[in-house]
Amino acid sequence: MGSKAVDAVMASADMRLVDAIDIGDPISSLEESKARVAIDFTVPAATEGNVHELIDLGVSVVVGTTGWDEAALGRVREHLSRASGIGVLIAPNFAIGAILATNLAARAAPFFETVEVIELHHPDKLDAPSGTARATAHVIAKARSEAGVKVRPDVTDPERSLDGARGAVVDQVHVHSVRLRGLVAHEEILLGNPGEYLTIRHDSLSRVGFMPGVLAAVRHVVNHPGLTVGLEPLLGLA
Repeated sequence: MGSKAVDAVMASADMRLVDAIDIGDPISSLEESKARVAIDFTVPAATEGNVHELIDLGVSVVVGTTGWDEAALGRVREHLSRASGIGVLIAPNFAIGAILATNLAARAAPFFETVEVIELHHPDKLDAPSGTARATAHVIAKARSEAGVKVRPDVTDPERSLDGARGAVVDQVHVHSVRLRGLVAHEEILLGNPGEYLTIRHDSLSRVGFMPGVLAAVRHVVNHPGLTVGLEPLLGLA
């Protein structure tokens, strides 16, 4: 993702690449290059520390690394409250189609009795479920709660099931993770009623598909101080 972001910035007419750093390189070098925005595609163990260091350097940040929780987001909000004019945008997914799929799932979820999410990625991905799948489960649960829809209990007998067979449970939504060589990033949202079901699926076939969202985030973050979570505000879906 990092190398694709470098290529996308270099090909963009309204941006200039001033630095590119990798594992072991000091983030402080961005101060010398006078970068206005940094794009972070690292790993969950490093990303929060990177963001705080960049805020201290006066550099806005676009973050595509997943693994963030509310406590970490809160620490970034607090830090930004003391940093004038700096913006941070953290998104679990930069594919426009994936954002739309999640939005459609939230709209559809109150009309269906049962909902489950399957996410499929390459086996080099560190976190499971994916950040996108977690976000999808959260918005589904929120939409159903606001509509007053009661979640049907899962009556699977634990004594007749292997551990993990029903996947993880995120806000009462079952989420299943598949790791398979040859995949990039894929999500399937299954919604079922008696006599019918609806499938919403998004497939990222190449990392190039994430780059329009990354560039849109860079353009947004320089004009929007504070923390933005997700691309939804950029698409009018917030």
